[in-house]
Amino acid sequence: MAGTLYTYYRSGAAHRVRIALALKGISYQSVAIHLVRGEQLRPEYRAINPQARVPAFQLPSGEILLQSPAILEYLEETAPKPPLLPADPIARAKVRAVAAIIGCDIHPINNVAVLNALRALGQGPDAVQTWIADWINRGFTAVEQLIGAEDWCFGAGPGLADIFLVPQIFSARRFKLDLAPYPRIRRIEALAAAHPAFTAAAPEHQPDAE
Repeated sequence: MAGTLYTYYRSGAAHRVRIALALKGISYQSVAIHLVRGEQLRPEYRAINPQARVPAFQLPSGEILLQSPAILEYLEETAPKPPLLPADPIARAKVRAVAAIIGCDIHPINNVAVLNALRALGQGPDAVQTWIADWINRGFTAVEQLIGAEDWCFGAGPGLADIFLVPQIFSARRFKLDLAPYPRIRRIEALAAAHPAFTAAAPEHQPDAE
Protein backbone atom coordinates (compact mmCIF):
# COMPACT_ATOMS: atom_id res chain seq x y z
CA MET A 1 0.00 0.00 0.00
CA ALA A 2 1.16 3.54 -0.71
CA GLY A 3 -0.67 6.80 -0.50
CA THR A 4 -0.38 10.52 0.08
CA LEU A 5 -0.54 11.95 3.59
CA TYR A 6 -1.48 15.61 3.92
CA THR A 7 0.22 16.57 7.14
CA TYR A 8 1.78 19.29 9.27
CA TYR A 9 4.83 18.45 11.33
CA ARG A 10 3.36 19.81 14.58
CA SER A 11 -0.16 18.40 14.16
CA GLY A 12 -0.90 15.81 16.82
CA ALA A 13 -3.53 14.11 14.66
CA ALA A 14 -1.19 13.83 11.67
CA HIS A 15 1.56 12.63 14.02
CA ARG A 16 -0.66 9.68 15.04
CA VAL A 17 -1.11 8.59 11.45
CA ARG A 18 2.61 8.92 10.71
CA ILE A 19 3.39 6.63 13.66
CA ALA A 20 0.88 4.00 12.52
CA LEU A 21 2.17 4.08 8.94
CA ALA A 22 5.73 3.64 10.21
CA LEU A 23 4.78 0.80 12.57
CA LYS A 24 3.04 -1.04 9.76
CA GLY A 25 5.80 -0.37 7.26
CA ILE A 26 3.53 1.45 4.81
CA SER A 27 5.20 3.86 2.43
CA TYR A 28 3.57 7.18 1.60
CA GLN A 29 4.21 10.56 0.06
CA SER A 30 4.12 13.47 2.49
CA VAL A 31 2.48 16.76 1.47
CA ALA A 32 2.88 19.55 4.03
CA ILE A 33 -0.06 21.83 4.82
CA HIS A 34 1.16 24.71 6.98
CA LEU A 35 -1.59 25.33 9.52
CA VAL A 36 -0.13 28.52 11.00
CA ARG A 37 0.10 30.13 7.56
CA GLY A 38 -3.47 29.10 6.81
CA GLU A 39 -2.69 26.78 3.90
CA GLN A 40 -5.51 24.49 5.08
CA LEU A 41 -8.00 27.23 4.17
CA ARG A 42 -7.04 27.40 0.51
CA PRO A 43 -9.72 26.23 -1.94
CA GLU A 44 -7.47 23.56 -3.40
CA TYR A 45 -7.02 21.95 0.01
CA ARG A 46 -10.68 22.37 0.98
CA ALA A 47 -11.44 20.33 -2.13
CA ILE A 48 -9.45 17.52 -0.49
CA ASN A 49 -10.70 18.06 3.05
CA PRO A 50 -13.81 20.26 3.43
CA GLN A 51 -13.09 20.55 7.17
CA ALA A 52 -9.78 22.28 6.36
CA ARG A 53 -7.75 20.24 8.82
CA VAL A 54 -5.03 17.63 8.71
CA PRO A 55 -4.49 14.79 8.28
CA ALA A 56 -6.04 13.63 5.06
CA PHE A 57 -4.87 10.36 3.54
CA GLN A 58 -5.32 9.79 -0.17
CA LEU A 59 -5.23 6.18 -1.29
CA PRO A 60 -3.66 5.10 -4.60
CA SER A 61 -7.23 4.64 -5.89
CA GLY A 62 -7.86 8.35 -5.34
CA GLU A 63 -10.18 7.83 -2.37
CA ILE A 64 -9.53 10.31 0.45
CA LEU A 65 -9.82 9.38 4.11
CA LEU A 66 -10.29 12.03 6.81
CA GLN A 67 -9.94 12.16 10.60
CA SER A 68 -7.10 10.31 12.28
CA PRO A 69 -9.27 7.72 14.13
CA ALA A 70 -10.93 6.70 10.87
CA ILE A 71 -7.59 6.53 9.06
CA LEU A 72 -6.09 4.44 11.86
CA GLU A 73 -9.06 2.05 11.75
CA TYR A 74 -8.62 1.70 7.98
CA LEU A 75 -4.93 0.92 8.39
CA GLU A 76 -5.68 -1.64 11.09
CA GLU A 77 -8.30 -3.35 8.93
CA THR A 78 -6.28 -3.40 5.72
CA ALA A 79 -2.77 -3.92 7.15
CA PRO A 80 -3.37 -5.88 10.37
CA LYS A 81 0.28 -6.65 11.09
CA PRO A 82 1.50 -5.60 13.56
CA PRO A 83 -1.84 -5.19 15.35
CA LEU A 84 -2.59 -1.93 17.12
CA LEU A 85 -5.30 -3.50 19.29
CA PRO A 86 -5.32 -6.67 21.42
CA ALA A 87 -7.57 -9.60 20.49
CA ASP A 88 -9.66 -9.61 23.68
CA PRO A 89 -12.74 -7.33 23.44
CA ILE A 90 -12.41 -6.00 26.99
CA ALA A 91 -8.72 -5.26 26.49
CA ARG A 92 -9.53 -3.53 23.19
CA ALA A 93 -12.10 -1.35 24.96
CA LYS A 94 -9.54 -0.30 27.57
CA VAL A 95 -7.03 0.67 24.88
CA ARG A 96 -9.70 2.62 23.01
CA ALA A 97 -10.70 4.42 26.21
CA VAL A 98 -7.20 5.85 26.68
CA ALA A 99 -7.06 6.81 23.00
CA ALA A 100 -10.43 8.55 23.39
CA ILE A 101 -9.36 10.52 26.46
CA ILE A 102 -6.57 11.99 24.35
CA GLY A 103 -8.34 12.17 21.02
CA CYS A 104 -11.71 13.42 22.29
CA ASP A 105 -11.08 15.21 25.59
CA ILE A 106 -7.58 16.74 25.38
CA HIS A 107 -6.52 17.34 21.81
CA PRO A 108 -9.63 18.94 20.25
CA ILE A 109 -9.76 21.79 22.75
CA ASN A 110 -6.05 22.55 22.46
CA ASN A 111 -5.76 22.61 18.65
CA VAL A 112 -4.87 25.63 16.54
CA ALA A 113 -8.46 26.65 15.77
CA VAL A 114 -9.54 26.64 19.42
CA LEU A 115 -6.45 28.49 20.64
CA ASN A 116 -6.89 31.12 17.93
CA ALA A 117 -10.54 31.50 18.95
CA LEU A 118 -9.48 32.10 22.56
CA ARG A 119 -7.00 34.75 21.42
CA ALA A 120 -9.66 36.38 19.24
CA LEU A 121 -11.89 36.64 22.33
CA GLY A 122 -9.17 38.67 24.02
CA GLN A 123 -7.46 35.96 26.06
CA GLY A 124 -3.78 36.76 26.58
CA PRO A 125 -0.83 34.37 26.52
CA ASP A 126 -1.08 33.53 30.24
CA ALA A 127 -4.78 32.65 30.01
CA VAL A 128 -4.23 30.52 26.91
CA GLN A 129 -1.33 28.71 28.59
CA THR A 130 -3.49 28.05 31.65
CA TRP A 131 -6.22 26.64 29.41
CA ILE A 132 -3.77 24.31 27.65
CA ALA A 133 -2.17 23.10 30.88
CA ASP A 134 -5.50 22.51 32.62
CA TRP A 135 -6.94 20.26 29.91
CA ILE A 136 -3.74 18.27 29.35
CA ASN A 137 -3.26 17.75 33.08
CA ARG A 138 -6.86 16.60 33.54
CA GLY A 139 -6.46 14.02 30.80
CA PHE A 140 -2.97 12.92 31.82
CA THR A 141 -4.09 12.41 35.41
CA ALA A 142 -6.56 9.80 34.17
CA VAL A 143 -4.24 8.25 31.60
CA GLU A 144 -1.49 7.83 34.20
CA GLN A 145 -3.82 5.62 36.25
CA LEU A 146 -5.13 3.61 33.30
CA ILE A 147 -1.93 2.51 31.57
CA GLY A 148 0.37 -0.24 32.77
CA ALA A 149 3.31 0.11 35.14
CA GLU A 150 5.82 -1.41 32.70
CA ASP A 151 6.47 -1.75 28.98
CA TRP A 152 4.15 0.20 26.66
CA CYS A 153 0.69 1.43 27.60
CA PHE A 154 -0.90 -2.02 27.37
CA GLY A 155 1.75 -4.61 26.75
CA ALA A 156 5.16 -5.50 25.40
CA GLY A 157 4.72 -3.62 22.13
CA PRO A 158 3.29 -0.27 21.06
CA GLY A 159 -0.38 -0.02 20.17
CA LEU A 160 -3.21 2.40 19.60
CA ALA A 161 -2.97 4.04 23.03
CA ASP A 162 0.73 4.77 22.52
CA ILE A 163 0.00 6.18 19.07
CA PHE A 164 -2.37 8.70 20.66
CA LEU A 165 -0.28 9.38 23.76
CA VAL A 166 3.12 10.14 22.24
CA PRO A 167 1.95 13.11 20.09
CA GLN A 168 0.15 14.52 23.13
CA ILE A 169 3.37 14.26 25.14
CA PHE A 170 5.10 16.24 22.39
CA SER A 171 2.42 18.92 22.72
CA ALA A 172 2.77 18.96 26.51
CA ARG A 173 6.53 19.45 26.20
CA ARG A 174 6.04 22.16 23.60
CA PHE A 175 3.83 24.10 26.01
CA LYS A 176 6.31 23.50 28.84
CA LEU A 177 4.07 21.41 31.07
CA ASP A 178 5.65 19.71 34.06
CA LEU A 179 5.43 15.96 33.45
CA ALA A 180 7.06 15.00 36.76
CA PRO A 181 3.70 13.84 38.22
CA TYR A 182 3.34 11.29 35.40
CA PRO A 183 6.12 8.65 35.63
CA ARG A 184 4.22 6.09 33.56
CA ILE A 185 3.62 8.59 30.78
CA ARG A 186 7.29 9.58 30.87
CA ARG A 187 8.17 5.89 30.55
CA ILE A 188 6.20 5.73 27.30
CA GLU A 189 7.99 8.86 26.12
CA ALA A 190 11.36 7.17 26.71
CA LEU A 191 10.32 3.98 24.93
CA ALA A 192 9.10 5.97 21.94
CA ALA A 193 12.35 7.94 21.78
CA ALA A 194 14.22 4.66 21.25
CA HIS A 195 11.77 3.11 18.75
CA PRO A 196 12.51 3.61 15.04
CA ALA A 197 8.87 4.00 13.98
CA PHE A 198 8.23 6.69 16.57
CA THR A 199 11.45 8.54 15.81
CA ALA A 200 10.74 8.46 12.06
CA ALA A 201 7.30 9.96 12.72
CA ALA A 202 8.52 12.59 15.19
CA PRO A 203 7.79 16.23 14.30
CA GLU A 204 11.46 17.22 14.28
CA HIS A 205 12.20 14.60 11.61
CA GLN A 206 9.56 15.74 9.11
CA PRO A 207 10.49 17.50 5.85
CA ASP A 208 8.47 20.57 6.85
CA ALA A 209 9.91 20.82 10.39
CA GLU A 210 10.93 24.33 11.43
